[in-house]
Amino acid sequence: MTDRLKDKVAIIVGAGQQHGDTIGNGRATSILFAREGAKVMLVDKNIDSANETKSMIDKEGGECFTFEANIVKEENCRQIIEKCVDVYDRIDILVNVVGIGEGDRPVTRLSEEVWDRIFNANLKGMFFTCKYVLPIMQKQGGGAIVNISSVAAVCAPVPITAYKISKSGVNALTQQIALSYANKGIRVNAIMPGLLNTPMAVEGFVRETGTDKKDVIKFRNKLVPLKGGMGDAWDTAYAALFLASDEAKFITSVILPVDGGQSSKIG
Repeated sequence: MTDRLKDKVAIIVGAGQQHGDTIGNGRATSILFAREGAKVMLVDKNIDSANETKSMIDKEGGECFTFEANIVKEENCRQIIEKCVDVYDRIDILVNVVGIGEGDRPVTRLSEEVWDRIFNANLKGMFFTCKYVLPIMQKQGGGAIVNISSVAAVCAPVPITAYKISKSGVNALTQQIALSYANKGIRVNAIMPGLLNTPMAVEGFVRETGTDKKDVIKFRNKLVPLKGGMGDAWDTAYAALFLASDEAKFITSVILPVDGGQSSKIG
């Protein structure tokens, strides 16, 4: 490793993952940041899954600790930030990974309950974490926030409603905060992952639809323009690493597709 985040303190919100054969965005990002020298706070509402991520980092000699929180609760988000400052005395990087889409439907079949659940997890929780980390970063004289959006924000299938709209909101939130805090030295960018082979994307779809996993993977691979088909969580993690690092010191308010060219098919 090249110590690209040496002496940095990073919070990864959504550092655990769903069960599956592959690695998720939050876990991959957490491991990679620790490998690159960051001290990492691993936040997840599923503390057992966060602890699994911690054990992987521990085996590699990285530094981290876990914290249980449900980001749809504002008080939990305030506690996340306070705990990190209490342990490490600063926060250089915040990565918001949490995102859900289970139960999404076309407009006329989408329930209020599912709409609220998706929006709370995908957008409101991200607003809360940013709300409480910004004063800390401003006091320090700078920092970097990376929000995980989705290519669905700009090119989603018709049946995806709340997920698409909430991720469009993530893009707008990112740009709003970036422009509001640029003069404070705080950079805010978002990543739009495309079709990835992650537990949430593949196993989650299999559970909800009952479709054969091999058929899901084959279908998704065909939709990706770039040779090789779907990407994986490491593609998201490396993009987040770049945006969080000093290598991206002149980059803010960017919405970066990591999608094998999928979003270029618009129009």
